[in-house]
Amino acid sequence: MIRPGLEKDAERISEIYNHYVLNTCFTFDEQATSREDILERMSTGHWLVYERGTEVVAYTYATTWKDRSAYRFTLESSVYVHQDSHGMGIASKLYEALFEEMRNRGIHSLMATIALPNRNSVHFHEKMGFKKVGVAKEVGYKFDLWVDVGYWQKMLL
Repeated sequence: MIRPGLEKDAERISEIYNHYVLNTCFTFDEQATSREDILERMSTGHWLVYERGTEVVAYTYATTWKDRSAYRFTLESSVYVHQDSHGMGIASKLYEALFEEMRNRGIHSLMATIALPNRNSVHFHEKMGFKKVGVAKEVGYKFDLWVDVGYWQKMLL
């Protein structure tokens, strides 16, 4: 079931996210996040969760892409799935729900920021209709590696 993310979900979202923080370069956070960190982030964006039974197994969000007012119709989106729930189509369902809600709110486009290389995320975002619009070389540094960042964009309206 897809539903809005709630305060009660923050601990589980933190658990899902921290797998990526501690084990991958796919996010540039370097320290594990807390429930409070997630609650703060949830207060500034639109969050959806995918619940299987009574357990949240994935989440997506759309947040401010840039602060200046002319960017107000473009948001940045991301989706994270618990490592035991990959390959079930959950991320696609979450993103479709997010796209619909963002269209209803008048959001014109979504940006996805992808640490490279990440073949699975690139393939997923392109399958979901995102188009590559650029790459910034070696802008992140994590696990003693310089990491490139790619930008993908999906037009909603």
